Amino acid sequence: MLSTNTIKPNTGSRKKFKRLGRGNGSGKGTFSGRGMNGQNCRSGGWVPDWFEWGQTPLFRRMPKLKGFSNAKFKKHFTIINLSDVELAAKAGLKEVSKQTLLEANMISNKNLPVKLLGKGELKAKVTVVVEAASSSAVSAIEAAGWKIEILSAIAVEVETKTQEDKTPVEEKTKK
Repeated sequence: MLSTNTIKPNTGSRKKFKRLGRGNGSGKGTFSGRGMNGQNCRSGGWVPDWFEWGQTPLFRRMPKLKGFSNAKFKKHFTIINLSDVELAAKAGLKEVSKQTLLEANMISNKNLPVKLLGKGELKAKVTVVVEAASSSAVSAIEAAGWKIEILSAIAVEVETKTQEDKTPVEEKTKK
């Protein structure tokens, strides 16, 4: 029968505490596993977790300034989808451009270039004039047989590292 005086932990679930400073025969006598003299052998003596002894600490190895961010060079767009173009076509627009989208109040920022994304279906026949378009949007419009005109090709340039032919360094000879 289970009662409070018969409850025991499972065998092996509790490890017995190693008694310190109870003679050298115990394996943890005299200095109790703390070494000999020094800050860490004293009562209450230890160092913070970030302390790296003599090594230059991490917060001093890190650069003082925040570093480089490419965010200020990011190209921002006003996004429209194929479903938005379909709504504009249903409203009676035959040509969807930045100016017509502004007049129809479908976009609000006249300073940002317009980018067309491929979400939705385009059933109405329209001519789309945008600054940029995703490949799925271009393929969807061309598959439907309609016309898309991209004003300025804004492409991400990927730098390819080319190895230059390096001339071998002449060995210095001892005189």
